[in-house]
Amino acid sequence: HTHTHNPKYVEVLGSKMHYVEEGIGEPILFLHGNPTSSYLWRNIIPHAAKVGRAIAVDLIGMGKSDKPDIGYHYDDHSRYVEGFVEALGLKDITLVIQDWGSLIGFRYAHEHEANVRGIAFMEASVRPLNFKDMPLDTRIMLPVVRTFPFGYLLIQVGNIFLSKLLPEMTPRKLTKEEIAAYHAPFPTIKSRKSVTQFPLEVPFSGKPAANHATVAGYSEWLKVTQMPKLFLNFSPGVLINKGMAEWIEKSLPNLTTVDCGAGKHFVQEDAPDLIGQKIVAWMSTQLSSQSEPSSRRIDMYKTRLWEAHGLHVACPDLDLVSATESQPSHAIL
Repeated sequence: HTHTHNPKYVEVLGSKMHYVEEGIGEPILFLHGNPTSSYLWRNIIPHAAKVGRAIAVDLIGMGKSDKPDIGYHYDDHSRYVEGFVEALGLKDITLVIQDWGSLIGFRYAHEHEANVRGIAFMEASVRPLNFKDMPLDTRIMLPVVRTFPFGYLLIQVGNIFLSKLLPEMTPRKLTKEEIAAYHAPFPTIKSRKSVTQFPLEVPFSGKPAANHATVAGYSEWLKVTQMPKLFLNFSPGVLINKGMAEWIEKSLPNLTTVDCGAGKHFVQEDAPDLIGQKIVAWMSTQLSSQSEPSSRRIDMYKTRLWEAHGLHVACPDLDLVSATESQPSHAIL
């Protein structure tokens, strides 16, 4: 049974972003990846709506969101998601992320730590990828689609991400209606610009360098932050294979791991009820016991900022700006 939600729109950076929502309370923000949309989360949202305000947004250039004439780089997607959070005034967010939604979501949490309560992730990018991390077919495919004109011809003209990749990475056979819903945002070659750009943006063996640095940065942060994390593990997976799953369990603190059984990449289509139930259970136990008011977390954040400058803080609620101004500048250096 497919749940349907009424479309809603909000203006962000001069473009309309589409989202759906259900429930009330603290926000639970679902971020999809490529080549999908908020539609991917449709059967998980009703579960999450029992414990909060479940919101699934279409990334810019995807789903029913506008397709402005931009580069669709990693930085662009992050700016639009930040703008979306601001436009809706979302505070104390729980993130639920997969695929490109994880690169955007982990980055958001790293850069806006005080505004995030916890992160639930599946088939996510927890660290920069190397060739050896990938299954064989992806190893063959990725360098090809990252090379002009092959990526353009295969993805933008040939539409292989939707016609081939989506069904191949979803063990369950999608219905005609589901396939139509995924294809609907991308009827023309021009409409697929974002879909084509995503593979070029993935930090892979160190390139692109700026994106690699961003992912490496949040990956290091994930290894130290006490922010509650839920890892929904599927086998054999694509982005998270057995070796990567072991690394995650060994490396990330305050992690709850749930083995969800068989799945490839678009796991929301295979096990939506299981994913929804596990998110609700984790939020009800881990987040309710560990959450602190955001004002307290902002104090912790200020403390960390000070300590990054080598200063011990006895009084973290000191206003950061006035305190900095009252210090001679050499004291900070």
